[in-house]
Amino acid sequence: MVKKAGREAEFKIASAAAHDDEIGSGVYPPARALLASHGIDCSAKRARLLRRDDYDKYDLLIGMDAANLRDMRRLFGGDREGKLHSMMEYAGRPNDSVADPWYTRDFQRTWDDITTACQGLLERY
Repeated sequence: MVKKAGREAEFKIASAAAHDDEIGSGVYPPARALLASHGIDCSAKRARLLRRDDYDKYDLLIGMDAANLRDMRRLFGGDREGKLHSMMEYAGRPNDSVADPWYTRDFQRTWDDITTACQGLLERY
């Protein structure tokens, strides 16, 4: 979305896990297939763990659900600069979580949640 909007130079976007369960793993195959159907190649992506110094590197740190945000606050020792936000806040549903395909196997619903939130995020910034 950022690239299509011609705003790549304005953003540094990264992803990191709050838990070490899948560190070093590639994108889960059904998610990879859905992304590929939208023209997104993630074959070189590997999971990395969120680090304490990420708080100082980024202006926004976005969690997919309340548990992610709790873990992020614990890692960062709070949120002194107000950088932590819920992904669904940008979809107008701040108390909701992104649909978790790990449990539902509904990768399309997750795609829809994240797409809506990313559009809202891009509009806001």
